[in-house]
Amino acid sequence: MGRLPEAWIAPPACRELRELVRHRAKLVGLRTNLKCHVSAVLAGAGVQALPADVFGVAGRGLLQCVALPAAMRAKVNSALRLIEAIDFEIDTFTPLVTTRLRADPGWVAVQTIPGVGPVLGAVFVAEIGDIHRFRRPGQLTSWAGLTPKHHESDTKVRRGRITKQGSKLVRWAAIEAVQRIGAHTRLGAYRDGVAQRRGRNQAKVAAARELVECVFYGLRDHHTRRLAA
Repeated sequence: MGRLPEAWIAPPACRELRELVRHRAKLVGLRTNLKCHVSAVLAGAGVQALPADVFGVAGRGLLQCVALPAAMRAKVNSALRLIEAIDFEIDTFTPLVTTRLRADPGWVAVQTIPGVGPVLGAVFVAEIGDIHRFRRPGQLTSWAGLTPKHHESDTKVRRGRITKQGSKLVRWAAIEAVQRIGAHTRLGAYRDGVAQRRGRNQAKVAAARELVECVFYGLRDHHTRRLAA
């Protein structure tokens, strides 16, 4: 008795915020898929040397000037129209999310973490909910599926890949945030140090785990002392 965690049902306000956050994330995913589709069409046509921000203002102008077969041109134009429509929807839902959190001290606190802005901060607040249901930061990282699997037999202990259980959106937000962090920050230096020893992918996961621990303190204490270098 007492060994299993209690079930937690989010209150109505949290559930409504989650609906907005998740819908916006779904829109972003659709836009990313469309951009990948355009890039695949251009690669199939042998188009190279386009700017990195090919979907920005300057990049859109170049895309219209690229010579493509009729079928490929129709596909690219269709995808660009859809991207423009999704951009409008994303811009519509962003203030719906952030306006609800203006007075939330936890949301304000997590934005002091490098790489975390208003949108990613809203993801953490909405998906995690009541932070007090976690007694320590390790429980939060485990709930987010960022801890490695643990295999133990007799005297042998082996750790595998991360569990990927819990909130997929929280893991995505944490990975997205650590990729934006500069090397001059504590989290950035930690990420780069792990990358030198174990590779970039494991470094991103390790830094994401550290970042989620910072999120724990930001939501609970409304400040993150461990960010100091």
